[in-house]
Amino acid sequence: MNLEHIKDHLNAYKKNDQLSDAAHFLINTFGLENENLAGFGFRPELEPNKMLLTTEGALGEKQMVMIPRDLFDFDLNLVTNMVAHEMLHVRQKAPETLVEDKNEREFQAYYEMLFHKEFPLVPDVSDFHKKFFGEKALEYYKRMGENSELQNKYLDQKIEIESLINSL
Repeated sequence: MNLEHIKDHLNAYKKNDQLSDAAHFLINTFGLENENLAGFGFRPELEPNKMLLTTEGALGEKQMVMIPRDLFDFDLNLVTNMVAHEMLHVRQKAPETLVEDKNEREFQAYYEMLFHKEFPLVPDVSDFHKKFFGEKALEYYKRMGENSELQNKYLDQKIEIESLINSL
């Protein structure tokens, strides 16, 4: 299905105030499903040009992805990447694939937004957003601790991110 058809479907859901259904359609369309997802809930909207999504739930338990009601007013590629970020957190918090360290979870999720290794159907974002997400990944990498075991584990991905940022 091409992006225009996907946008048409999402607009139909939006028009009928079926935002949770729209979110489920999005995760099904882009191969983001995970059994650890409890569902979608709604969070307050931010300013007109900003969106915030979160994954809520205790580690090892089902996760609820909280989305703003205006989510589908934003660029589809960006929305898909933001949802993919949260769906990776859903996976990371499942008992069988648990990633306990928050910095590691965030680094992995921002890396995924750049390279789509786990979710290959997710479209690329603009260079502006790639740079932003790359810088966020590097922030979480720094928080892992200088020369820590975690930093060593992700050194190759860090170099890959730096190379991408430098090429933009």
